[in-house]
Amino acid sequence: MSLIIYQVDAFANNVFEGNPAAVIPLQEWLDEELMQKIAMENNLSETVFFVKDSTEGAGHEAAYHIRWFTPEFEIDLCGHATLASAYVIKNFLEPHVQQINFTTQKAGLLKAYAKDGLYTLDFPSRMPKATEVPDALLKCLGISTAIEVLKSRDYMVVLPSQEAIENIEPDFNLMKELDAIGVIVTAKGHSADVVSRCFYPGAGIQEDPVTGSAHCNIVPYWCQKLNKTKLFCMQLSHRGGELQCELEGDRVLMSGKCVLFMKGELAFVPETASL
Repeated sequence: MSLIIYQVDAFANNVFEGNPAAVIPLQEWLDEELMQKIAMENNLSETVFFVKDSTEGAGHEAAYHIRWFTPEFEIDLCGHATLASAYVIKNFLEPHVQQINFTTQKAGLLKAYAKDGLYTLDFPSRMPKATEVPDALLKCLGISTAIEVLKSRDYMVVLPSQEAIENIEPDFNLMKELDAIGVIVTAKGHSADVVSRCFYPGAGIQEDPVTGSAHCNIVPYWCQKLNKTKLFCMQLSHRGGELQCELEGDRVLMSGKCVLFMKGELAFVPETASL
């Protein structure tokens, strides 16, 4: 079995920006342990695998089953790797498609739209809720106070300014002890409506460059606070990333561009595959 691998910078206008994801199209599912080993070997924040759905619709739509793996474990939802998958499908597999439907194990139906080089994700809104603040949370961020602390899948810490976001220097060892996959810090921005940074040391990722799943929390929160439905969001990682976001009921739309960094072939031949 020959496996093609693409490395795509998602939510990026140029190579070396945004968030890199490894994208591996499959004819049938590999053994789960093998997919995890491939993700560990790639050592990117996400390696995504997808298999075409044999019951897909006709016309300009396509359907795939999708799964995402960090270097440490399989994750329930990933935005940038889904955006990268839509890019690969549109540019290398099915150039005629305009809408791609992704079925998932834990996040329900996801959609991606491709038009004029722009890719838009349709994801579930995950409005974070007020929560008790663990002693380690503010300490691991090196801060003493926050405007609000909330939680959905991840902790979300609201800070008073963009400068406060930029100045965060996390203690990743302490952060690993928290009862959540990751920590999002966010504030109003200067040139952007909203800025953020995202940390996932428990998943083998210290700072994630651009995090689509985090914006399932960020967007509904800030749309409510700012009394608007459209947001220009920036993630202030070293690589940086830009997301045009919109809240539509219980769905979050996130748009961005992708750039291909690499296309290759995995050198080993998997011994087994499973459905």
